[in-house]
Amino acid sequence: MTKTSIFPIVSPPTPEKRPVSDTHHGITRTDDYAWLRADNWQEMFRDPSLLDAGIRAELEAENAYQSKLMADTVELQKQLFKEMKGRIKEDDSSVPMKDGPYAYGSSFKLGGEQPRYFRMSRDGGAEHILLDGDAEAAGKAYFRLGGVDHSADHAKLLWAFDDKGSEFYTLRVRDLADGKELADQIPDTGGSGVWNAGNDGFFYTRLDPNHRPSKVLFHALGDSPDSDRLIYEETDPGFFMNVDGTRNNEWIMIGINDHETSEYRLMRADDPFAEPKLVSPREVGLQYELEEGGDIFFILTNADGAKDFKIMTAPASDPVRANWQELVPHEPGRLILSVIGFRDHMVRLERKEGLPRIVVRDRISGEEHLLSLDEEAFSLGLSGSYEYDT
Repeated sequence: MTKTSIFPIVSPPTPEKRPVSDTHHGITRTDDYAWLRADNWQEMFRDPSLLDAGIRAELEAENAYQSKLMADTVELQKQLFKEMKGRIKEDDSSVPMKDGPYAYGSSFKLGGEQPRYFRMSRDGGAEHILLDGDAEAAGKAYFRLGGVDHSADHAKLLWAFDDKGSEFYTLRVRDLADGKELADQIPDTGGSGVWNAGNDGFFYTRLDPNHRPSKVLFHALGDSPDSDRLIYEETDPGFFMNVDGTRNNEWIMIGINDHETSEYRLMRADDPFAEPKLVSPREVGLQYELEEGGDIFFILTNADGAKDFKIMTAPASDPVRANWQELVPHEPGRLILSVIGFRDHMVRLERKEGLPRIVVRDRISGEEHLLSLDEEAFSLGLSGSYEYDT
């Protein structure tokens, strides 16, 4: 009796063998397929068209093999996709967040794949589309939006995109009066930027050839990217970096961290030529995060053995480690996950007895109340707003 396979009989591709040998520590290793490893992989990430034609042919052959192997499941794939898509709210939208005279939000249109960013009057009304991701993606083989941020004067939109799949993002600036792009175009960024206090420039991270955000720079609108001022450069390849701003537009925060150690540097948002000030130098195992609090900073940290973290404060004018004061003490078994500061309140997200919870603290009286939920099990997240004075 002949056994019949239920799978299609398809021959896999057979790449050419080109033996390459190397010897290390007295051991010789031969790799027949070393030629499939592109020497120009870093350049190729920026521009996929640079991929060697022979390597591309092998990858395409593997894709064709997979398509033939799965040919009898095409209808099933379509059915599964339809069922999964049916469980997604395609025309989803965020809750608009108020900022000055406007409220800003994002949404997806039915059948769309990219978000649309809009604003409306603070008191409600018609939505005005600021950036349509689907329109920007039209005609492109790949497109992904990065960060999107309006200026504090509501006149400009800073946005980022990757249209190659390299994850090297380009920053653009849109004039919201006429919807046209300014000439400024910054390549090889981490995908977001932070406006300065004057709304005439922004801070951003630049990626190195290894895709590390190794530099923070300041770009003045109208200048060439080649003349952007270097604010800070991280030389340790084990650390990553990001740049952020406070909602009151007073501070620029440069966060530097690996998986167990963190460090922050601060500078005034109205002085892009100042040297960023070190808050607390990196110390192996010490983690801390800064959150604005007006004339103080809230500091979420594991300092002094606070394994489940505690919250401290420091004057915004001089937040060095020596000036940290305890506000919410460490409590074993209560893991503090994040904190957000407002003019009159501080809100924290913590996990206790396996469940997340949100605690609101009055900054004047120190009284706290817990947001209660009726469910036995649930998931909670904490997200800030554009406005600090709320």
